[in-house]
Amino acid sequence: MHAILFDIDGTLINTRGAGDAALNSAVADALGCAGQHRVEMSGRTDRAIVRDLFEAHGVENTDANWRKLSEHYLARLPAFLAEKDGFVLPGIPELLKSLTPREDVFMGLLTGNTTRGAELKLSHFGLWEHFSFGGYGDWHHDRDSVAVDAVNRLREVADIPPERITVIGDTPHDITCARHVGANAIAVLTGWHTREELAASDPDHLLDDLRDTEVVLSRLLTS
Repeated sequence: MHAILFDIDGTLINTRGAGDAALNSAVADALGCAGQHRVEMSGRTDRAIVRDLFEAHGVENTDANWRKLSEHYLARLPAFLAEKDGFVLPGIPELLKSLTPREDVFMGLLTGNTTRGAELKLSHFGLWEHFSFGGYGDWHHDRDSVAVDAVNRLREVADIPPERITVIGDTPHDITCARHVGANAIAVLTGWHTREELAASDPDHLLDDLRDTEVVLSRLLTS
């Protein structure tokens, strides 16, 4: 038995900035904040990103403000997904088609997106149905804790040892959180980080993309 935990943005899909646009719109409308403050987003959880946005705009980081901003963001996200004309990344449809019918593979998500944000993004591209569990960015500020959540959800349905769990992602955070739970890590160059940046995090495999299904399967299912 194997488990595969996929990151979303830059790994499964490219939304062409739909999430960023929806969040900026939500900040302006929900919080009444003029202007934009750029914060680091790549590989981070939505909760951590919003905390930094609150700080940049002088907004108190309370649960009530988090819920208010989240509601506005999620209400805007579908329209921005349609407007930005994003796409599924190379090789993903073929890889999921190969993996989904297998009874010896559990496929989940390990993402900084909130649960609902992940559902909206992946449903827009017809991918949500492939994933039966996951760890999400609703509560945690760091990816390591999200990885722990994902593994705990997995253990509710299957007893799979860490050496048979693989995280696939496009950022150094994906690699480090995989190590935090003792999992394997595959890094892909389909996001915004360079080969040198990803290599420095020492993934088990570093691939240009996931378009060669047979090669990817050989990396995933050999342990």
